[in-house]
Amino acid sequence: MPELPEVETVMRGLKPVLEGRRIAGVTLRRAGLRFPFPPRFSERLAGRQVTGLWRRAKYILAGFDSGEVLLVHLGMTGRFTVFSGQQARRLGEFYFETAAGNAGQGPHDHVVLALDDGTHLVYTDPRRFGIMDLFPEVEAASHKLLSGIGVEPLGHEFNVDYLAARFCGKAAPLKAALLDQHIIAGLGNIYVCEALFRAGLSPRRKARTLVRKKVHDPRLDALVRHVREVLAEAIAAGGSTLQDFAHTDGAAGAFQQRFLVYGREGEPCMNCGAPVERLVQSGRSTFYCRHCQT
Repeated sequence: MPELPEVETVMRGLKPVLEGRRIAGVTLRRAGLRFPFPPRFSERLAGRQVTGLWRRAKYILAGFDSGEVLLVHLGMTGRFTVFSGQQARRLGEFYFETAAGNAGQGPHDHVVLALDDGTHLVYTDPRRFGIMDLFPEVEAASHKLLSGIGVEPLGHEFNVDYLAARFCGKAAPLKAALLDQHIIAGLGNIYVCEALFRAGLSPRRKARTLVRKKVHDPRLDALVRHVREVLAEAIAAGGSTLQDFAHTDGAAGAFQQRFLVYGREGEPCMNCGAPVERLVQSGRSTFYCRHCQT
């Protein structure tokens, strides 16, 4: 499933294509994805101008001049492709140019947004685990998918003091605590494994052991720094491609070429040479070095 860097990459690719544009029409190839599309979905979007695009956790959000917000979750296999018939018009790093006449004709192309400049934006999702919802922006904070989400790991609110307060007394393993979306928004399995390795912290360590009598372990500073660094590096590399993720231009992310532990079970640790190990925590694979991470 795409994690924060992949979602951020897609959002950045869509931003120059969508912002300021008006939706000329919406074509739905089916009644819904993971859930049914909202009532009058096409009619509520048609004719509306996109006022802004942003990401919250693993969701892409688009604001409209109607005061409504479109929420998109890519699920496991969802992706957007931009089609334009206007030759040599590049609207962003991930822009894809081809003939607009072929847009939305694939067997898994479920939603086609036609823009007022002739561009077509196609949402493709073979497994249909994606989500699209449309609701008033004033209800965003209380939306069932957005309420209670923690701080953004790349934002100013994510710092050592915040993490120390949330980890104080917490008996959950460090890996589980970092994946808790109520604590940190959008942080996923791949990047938690990588950040823990860089910080030298065992995924099995209890979160509370990094905070004793309101004094935090210096490694908590390193953890915050490495979470930020690994996410920033992944975004710069366009995310990671493990199965189906792709940019809006169809290109694969490249951060998987820099994995230090994730997916490297049995291979030598980059630091000490001992074999990287794998364990299952809460149904997810964790990759780590027992010698370097304590």
